[in-house]
Amino acid sequence: MDSFEEQQEAWNDLKRHTPEKKRLARAALAKIRSGSAVFDAIRSHPITAAGGGYIGKQMLVAVYREMVAAGEIEADPELLAKIRMKPIRTQSGVTVVTVLTKPYPCPGKCVFCPTDVRMPKSYLPDEPGAMRAYHHKFDPYQQVKARIEALEAVGHPTDKIELLILGGTWSSYRKDYQEWFVHRLFDAMNGSGAAHAPEEYYERMPAKLLDLPAAQAFNQTASHRNVGLVIETRPDHINPQELTWLRHLGVTKVQMGAQSFDDRILEINKRGHGVQATREASALLRAGGFKIVLHWMPNLYGATLESDREDFARMWEGYCPDEIKIYPNQLLENAELYQYWQRGEFVPYTTEQIVELLVEIKPTVPRYCRVNRVIRDIPSNNVVEGNKRTSLRMDVHREMARRGTACQCVRCREVRGKEVEEGELTLNDLVYHTGEAQEHFLSFDTDKDKLAGFLRLSLPGESSPKTGITDLDGAALIREVHVYGQAVEVGDSQAGAAQHIGLGTRLLEKAEEIARQNGFKRMAVIAAVGTREYYASRGFESGALYMIKSLEE
Repeated sequence: MDSFEEQQEAWNDLKRHTPEKKRLARAALAKIRSGSAVFDAIRSHPITAAGGGYIGKQMLVAVYREMVAAGEIEADPELLAKIRMKPIRTQSGVTVVTVLTKPYPCPGKCVFCPTDVRMPKSYLPDEPGAMRAYHHKFDPYQQVKARIEALEAVGHPTDKIELLILGGTWSSYRKDYQEWFVHRLFDAMNGSGAAHAPEEYYERMPAKLLDLPAAQAFNQTASHRNVGLVIETRPDHINPQELTWLRHLGVTKVQMGAQSFDDRILEINKRGHGVQATREASALLRAGGFKIVLHWMPNLYGATLESDREDFARMWEGYCPDEIKIYPNQLLENAELYQYWQRGEFVPYTTEQIVELLVEIKPTVPRYCRVNRVIRDIPSNNVVEGNKRTSLRMDVHREMARRGTACQCVRCREVRGKEVEEGELTLNDLVYHTGEAQEHFLSFDTDKDKLAGFLRLSLPGESSPKTGITDLDGAALIREVHVYGQAVEVGDSQAGAAQHIGLGTRLLEKAEEIARQNGFKRMAVIAAVGTREYYASRGFESGALYMIKSLEE
């Protein structure tokens, strides 16, 4: 058994619920209910029969729910909040479910990108998300179904799901595979369809039986509603036809690997496109109302610490992404760059150098942008030389605090699980320009400058690229509405939760006011399938691909 298979078996063992584990969980819950700290209670009941170790929080949640269902104890939201595993997963207001597409050839030839025949291009099999996908043979239905069950088992609500589809260049996959893949994602959320529909199924299934619009319509009132659908692709694959196709699938957010804003660096790293492709793709996606996520890679072949500082600053000159992922280049043996390193042509940054770089650039991120990640979650055993730490965000924040600096990005300012008092909120309007559009980042901020909710409003200008989508003709665009706080079930409320004090409605009203003032007669919103009812209740009507509202009195 190789190390990867051993990791798979260990991962499977963690999920097994045995009578002994349940007995220990009951005992631990009793101590927690009597006032003990969660981890003290867990540590006081080791799994001695299994040779050591401790039960996980997922076991506590499972047994808690069994006891509530059996009437042994009354439902206790405060107890559930204590034993919930990794509450940060849903403190942004939604539950993110990540799935991977099957291994498939990538059009790119990037020297830094790893290759593993078991995985889609750029992914390694022992990355956590990739390991789950491999376990389920990349089946979209099984990946979502299992992830929902796992999240519920550790106490997370799963009624509002953002689907994140990873796996290299989505746009390079066959269109029939893409449609089948997304259909199966909706089947899993809808609780419908065969549990085992192999990949070959879509090839022999009559097209009329693959009814994605019907699956999407059902999801509008399903128990697991899709509130966001994200794909990742290359800038040189974005064109007006691709926008229309993505909206057919229900996509609301697009991740693109910009990697660098220097044509020379892109060329010698064999990226296969230039800076202009990223610029044009960003403008076109914005004109289509999509949320834009750019990946940026310091320490590429040919780059220096100084050139990376200059490169990062270029990102806010017209590109202006809504979110970014910072992925410092990591030297991997199964990438072409490894050969450059062997010849002495490439030297990876040290951990200290990367931390210093990030400490300098992170405070420069605009308040409208969210820094999703600062390192790829690649296990350190794969990294040949250079940084092997995956906790860079904590390292960077610790050093920034020591220096008295701070990051103002969306993620760093989210209220998350903290209570919000409506009277302490101020509505702010941050205006910035991309060259083609005027952007308004409307936000409700607390008196401690924490972010309770925001709306992204885009006002296309005369130079905005043409999408060819009639829904958007002459329309102001709402690209995102997001209200923070620990996600709670649809229809439920939670004391002090930002999601339930009407902030979304007030943000929409302010956006309409600004659009009218700027001469727009209609408003379009790139509504995810599961948010259509929300917008319909606020005066929006379904168009062909977007929801539309007239602004004429």
